Amino acid sequence: MGTSKRPSKKYKPPLKIWDKPRIKRDYELKAKYGFKNKKELWKTEYDLRSIRKRARDLVGLKALNMGSEEEKEFVRKLHSLGLVKEDAGVDDILSLSLENLMDRRLQTIILKKGMARSIREARQIIAHRHIIVDGKVISAPSYPVKREEEEKISFSERSPLASPNHPIHGGKSS
Repeated sequence: MGTSKRPSKKYKPPLKIWDKPRIKRDYELKAKYGFKNKKELWKTEYDLRSIRKRARDLVGLKALNMGSEEEKEFVRKLHSLGLVKEDAGVDDILSLSLENLMDRRLQTIILKKGMARSIREARQIIAHRHIIVDGKVISAPSYPVKREEEEKISFSERSPLASPNHPIHGGKSS
């Protein structure tokens, strides 16, 4: 549960700390997606587990001929987050992977849009408050970007990176 003084954790560490395949996978994901530490990866895994748990609960309700509205609302929510298609079913939700969630992080999207040259530079640009999403400054690299917000990502007007002559742009304007 948790209170305002001691909120509950938003992640669970792995049960087997010294599992060699998991350590190798974590290392590769950390390098690919630019995590600061393993806790960020564990939080994303926790989010994926809770999405899958909700989908399994919906399968149980479907067996009882209930929950069709909840399923539609859940699919609509995941579609707005950019995780599934609009006509997705529970099977599509259960087949989501960790990479699907990580690809929707602001840090990854900035790299894919070409606003940064590396994943670490994307993280630094966000942490230094150079990025605005839909008119709001976002300073969390793990911010999950919604589908409609993806086109509204840009450099802050006050940021020196907004200038087309800045070296980050490679001499071209954006």
